[in-house]
Amino acid sequence: MRLTIVNQFYPPDHSPTAHLAASLARHRAELGDDVTVVTGRASYTGDQPSDDIVDHDGHHGRIHVVRLATPGGGKSSILTRVGGYLGFTVGAWARLLTMRRQDVVVAMTTPPYIALSGLLHRMLHRRARVVLWSMDVYPDTAERFGQLDRNGTASRVLRSVNRWLYPRLDHLVVLDDAMRELLVDQYAAEAPPPTSVIPNWEPAALFPADAEVAPWPGYDDPDLTGRFVIAYLGNTGTGHRFDTVVDAAGLLAGHDTAFLFVGGGVRWSELETARTALGRGRGAPIVMRGYVDKGETPSVLAGAGAALITLDDRSRGLMSPSKLHASLAGGVPIVYVGPTGTNVDHAIAAHGCGVSLRNGDVDGLVAAIERLRTDAAHHTALSAAARSAFEEHYSDAAVLPQLDAVIDG
Repeated sequence: MRLTIVNQFYPPDHSPTAHLAASLARHRAELGDDVTVVTGRASYTGDQPSDDIVDHDGHHGRIHVVRLATPGGGKSSILTRVGGYLGFTVGAWARLLTMRRQDVVVAMTTPPYIALSGLLHRMLHRRARVVLWSMDVYPDTAERFGQLDRNGTASRVLRSVNRWLYPRLDHLVVLDDAMRELLVDQYAAEAPPPTSVIPNWEPAALFPADAEVAPWPGYDDPDLTGRFVIAYLGNTGTGHRFDTVVDAAGLLAGHDTAFLFVGGGVRWSELETARTALGRGRGAPIVMRGYVDKGETPSVLAGAGAALITLDDRSRGLMSPSKLHASLAGGVPIVYVGPTGTNVDHAIAAHGCGVSLRNGDVDGLVAAIERLRTDAAHHTALSAAARSAFEEHYSDAAVLPQLDAVIDG
């Protein structure tokens, strides 16, 4: 089979979608597919990778990574992001129009509407199939967070594109039921494409069971040493919210607790301001470090007593945080603050791997953290449930066969 995966980011970039795309590409190459990855050079964090990037994904010569030289693309500013979106979109359209016939084009949603490149390819090669693997939802995300007026011209145009696009897909893959309902009900209610709810995953090889993991050097920080650490690993983007966490940190002074944030994003400066406002001794310490390589994720999680995941209430149906899967793989109990009905809330309810709280429930968050810190049996039970959920539902071995069924179907 000839398979093309289209996504703006690909390793060595830090983007979660980059690693998901690479995992799928390697897996399908091992099955015998000829895989092409159409991606960009700009990075998720805004840095510009070198032009001499070497891709190490050759499996029997079946993976060909095409890096389009496009401007911008990172998250350093809205202008940079939009410029990267437009540049990569035009480049991907041109590339897909000139490729020989592909059996399947799997388009992700970075940038938005990149699935149109697959439909352009299918216009020339009618036997090709187009799968949209949805990670984000537009223009709904921009509308809910005040970046677009739903009644404005731009939003109406983008919604019209969606209503044209979604019924023409050969398959739609979404991350949770809330995303499925939002997309199908709004954009394809009369002619819905075949749709599958398939979660994201982490590679089991990165998190072997009972492995001895070397401690992450960042835990040498005196604000972390000897404390129960609640770790947040990844992007602090527009769809996340941290006021409940900051308020809880203010009530946890003297409780041998600390919060560790490893990553970046548009909310990063808000956390830095909160850390300064709390000050030493006035709350649980908040320690902040930049993004780390994917291979360091197990060592970061190994020192954590709990994994923190947050979502703004407006993010329901729009976002499904990938940091859930690494935390489960590390056997770390989940502390979730956000709306019900999300992939994280569902995982906790279905597998008993953590605690799910609502935004504003500061006392509930403090109590949940204190119980995890002081009740060893409770912590052990949630940790075991987390690892079990990963192995059975959120590892590559568990999830990739579900994508195989879509691609091979």
